[in-house]
Amino acid sequence: MLKNLFQAMKPQKRITKKEIIQLVVNLFNKLPKEVMNYKQVSAELEITKNAGKLMVAEVLELLTQDGVLNKVDNGKYLLNRLGNTAEGVFDRRSNGKNSFIPADGSKSIFVAERNAMHAMSGDRVQVQILAKRKGRDPEAEVIKILERKETTFVGTLEVSKNYAYLISDSRKLANDIFIPKGKLKGGQTGQKALVHIVRWPERSKNPEGEVIEILGDAGSNNTEMHAILAEFGLPYIYPEKVEKAAEKIAKQITKDDLKDREDFRQTLTVTIDPKDAKDFDDALSIKQLKSGLWEVGVHIADVTHYVKAGSIIDKEAEERATSVYLVDRTIPMLPEVLCNDLCSLRPNEDKLAFSCVFELNDSGEVKKYRIKRAVIHSDKRLTYEEAQEIIEKAPQLPHGESGKFHSGNLDIMNAILTLDKLAKKLREKRFKNGAIAFDRVEVKFDIDKDGKPLNVYFKEAKDSNKLVEEFMLLANKTVAEAIGKVKKPKVFVYRVHDLPDPEKLQNFTEFVHRLGYKVKSTGALSDMSKSINDLLEKVQGKPEQNLIETIAIRSMAKAVYTTNNIGHYGLAFPYYTHFTSPIRRYPDMMVHRLLEKYLAGGRSVNAEKTEEDCKHSSRMEYVAAQAERASIKYKQVEFMSDKIGMEFDGAISGVTEWGLYVEINENHCEGMVPMRELDDDFYEYDDKTYSLIGKRNKKRYRLGDNVKIKVIHTNLERKQMDFQLVRTVI
Repeated sequence: MLKNLFQAMKPQKRITKKEIIQLVVNLFNKLPKEVMNYKQVSAELEITKNAGKLMVAEVLELLTQDGVLNKVDNGKYLLNRLGNTAEGVFDRRSNGKNSFIPADGSKSIFVAERNAMHAMSGDRVQVQILAKRKGRDPEAEVIKILERKETTFVGTLEVSKNYAYLISDSRKLANDIFIPKGKLKGGQTGQKALVHIVRWPERSKNPEGEVIEILGDAGSNNTEMHAILAEFGLPYIYPEKVEKAAEKIAKQITKDDLKDREDFRQTLTVTIDPKDAKDFDDALSIKQLKSGLWEVGVHIADVTHYVKAGSIIDKEAEERATSVYLVDRTIPMLPEVLCNDLCSLRPNEDKLAFSCVFELNDSGEVKKYRIKRAVIHSDKRLTYEEAQEIIEKAPQLPHGESGKFHSGNLDIMNAILTLDKLAKKLREKRFKNGAIAFDRVEVKFDIDKDGKPLNVYFKEAKDSNKLVEEFMLLANKTVAEAIGKVKKPKVFVYRVHDLPDPEKLQNFTEFVHRLGYKVKSTGALSDMSKSINDLLEKVQGKPEQNLIETIAIRSMAKAVYTTNNIGHYGLAFPYYTHFTSPIRRYPDMMVHRLLEKYLAGGRSVNAEKTEEDCKHSSRMEYVAAQAERASIKYKQVEFMSDKIGMEFDGAISGVTEWGLYVEINENHCEGMVPMRELDDDFYEYDDKTYSLIGKRNKKRYRLGDNVKIKVIHTNLERKQMDFQLVRTVI
């Protein structure tokens, strides 16, 4: 009955006790209602020699003692079914490492492909927790698919005379998708397509699908970027009817628009953004009230003045929830006419804003604040580089030479210098209160007109970036406090960040200790934060900097949107929200609307509906981040594709049972040294020390080890690179 199933597992010569135990457990899991003696079990497993049969008898007794089997009359055995079933979500992997994620949030459970019932990633399933030996990780078998997730895959078509296949790019599906000739939508071999799985017959190796859309020729930059968006279910075009609705919005500011707005048009105001930015959603104004006292306005694009709740534009923005930033393009949350024109706080134009205005002394202490609708007129659009030049060079200039700056204006230069001093005071106070300094290096590319990466460079946050960041943080914190820090707080949208998981933090502590650093994982939160900050400062400019920063972030909880405020651990703020980027984040639009309602004395909104909206925004933020990482990974592999055979220094950035991930020092491109390349010994994975250990020679490869690798293979479709280990660098 199960001869074919176990044939591949059965050794050709001598069978060991360990192998028999696994075969017997698998057999009884497959035949949960069968009662069998040792002879029947031996026959099923095709064990014919007496020595093997005696070992089967011994194993049956052993498994009975372990509680895996029950012994019934006449020396027969039956699976001990404890009735342990559970519901949750199935997660499929092309390497066969499928898992079941329980709905109760408990630890995921491995599901072998033979027990997967063709479930797809995201399907809600019911599983039977399979019998296991003591001390072994549990396994599960899918027994019912409760709810199918709408499943689409992106890949490359192979078309023959009578049928076609889609070779999927996804790491979640190892099987090609069979496509009947009539469901191709004109697709040809070599084209990328988006395919929907229609069904997966029980006895079929391949699922069946139909083409939803032809994306273009594989290898074309536009096609590949569209394929990444399609893979994550993200749109890459804006619906024409939404664009048309945006075009109809009145562009002129009327007297009615200015009613009840505070007028900042005569107050010095600037925007500071990346040099290629088109949507300016924040501006800063500053004026001196008296000696040692400054009024700083944080002015945010008044998107909700133009986008009314429930409108066709609003519904599209709510569904998207965020703008998506790929390597070579932005997929906006709002139509371009709103992003880059109506709402954008462009220089030398009157613009409507929602503003948080502060009175600060020279020590950066907030003496007063007010939250108001406003009208502003930006005097200058500065890039981060221009603002940085002022911060770095202005204090050293002889008197009267300020005109050499791009700003060309002494008032603007003085405004930037004052804002920078105040921001540094705010930052100092924030870190004193326990904030963590996660200033990650961003990987950027110089690309040509066809999207081909010519160079990799790193973007670091400098004082000009931190200047803007501090005032945005202050505005977000203040808005959250204004609504939440009262006796009877109304329903609101918070940005929260939970405390780190103690086990992950302990693992991080042990990891950095092996690299020669110390960090606290227990004690007061402020002491732990200070310890982490000290570590992050020590590794600045060192080869292990990016690795340690990455692992530190992985040890932290993820920030999410919710109506249940638990504070923001990373920023050390008891109250925090997102108010400052409504052009690119829907939660900020939600906050603007709630602010308007509550400041006018309105009643609290429905908590359940608001929480659902928060969860959707958190999910879409996560999906967008995955797509952004996928585009970076694609460009990294493309950049390295002409470097086959070249050697590079790197560090081990990940350790798994199937190999080592290595990140190249000079460009942060990551690839894998597959286990087959480590052919000098049999290596086993130790999950407690994040290392592979040689069984014979005890050689150890650990997370963070410096190595030299050779590039041996690149695969653009899977966004993967294979490396060969040249040597360990001491």
